[in-house]
Amino acid sequence: MRVKGVPNEIKGLIFDMDGLLVNSEKQYWQANIQAAHEYGLKIPEDSYLKLIGASNQQMEDFYQKYFPNERVRDEFIKRTDDLVWHWADEGRIKLQPGVQEALTLFDKEKLKMGIASSNYQQVVDKFVWLTGIRQYFRFRLSYKDVLENKLKPKPAPDIYLLAQKKLDLPKENLLVFEDSSTGVAAAKNAGISCIMIPDLKRPTSKDRESALICKNFNEFIERIE
Repeated sequence: MRVKGVPNEIKGLIFDMDGLLVNSEKQYWQANIQAAHEYGLKIPEDSYLKLIGASNQQMEDFYQKYFPNERVRDEFIKRTDDLVWHWADEGRIKLQPGVQEALTLFDKEKLKMGIASSNYQQVVDKFVWLTGIRQYFRFRLSYKDVLENKLKPKPAPDIYLLAQKKLDLPKENLLVFEDSSTGVAAAKNAGISCIMIPDLKRPTSKDRESALICKNFNEFIERIE
């Protein structure tokens, strides 16, 4: 597959999941807001946007700033996860615009595809099952693989390098799809070309230097030559 703006032929694709393939970032944002109200936490609603694609240190800084102790932090995280899990069962997890069309096209082109997510394995499995896209991917890497393989999380390149190994293709023939600045940085650090499809946060100037920006997957499809 040839793509305008990408120098080499593409034979394999690696996808983030939350906010890219599915609309789960919006659900986590709403769950954060609800959980904070339930626990009486005075957290500005737009503060949660800083958690999108956040590094471990950024997450820890957020918790240190807004939470009185670890117990409340842990209960808040569990409540957020439980809400999103419940909402997924209610059908609120949907594919992002153009995802189904793009995956169908990529599959027709016989491209190798995999997921490299920072979310929990059971969540990744649930979301791709509920949205009917699990059959497109040869593997689904998750936080479990980060722990088991002692990988550094994004923005370190580790999970993308593991995905490259699993796809058994040279870096120059791969393309990463991301929605967050942290993920874009991870792809750049891995030496793999990246397409950024922003979700809740606008791309930064650094993102624009490191990735091609598309509004959605439909816009990306238009770049295919």
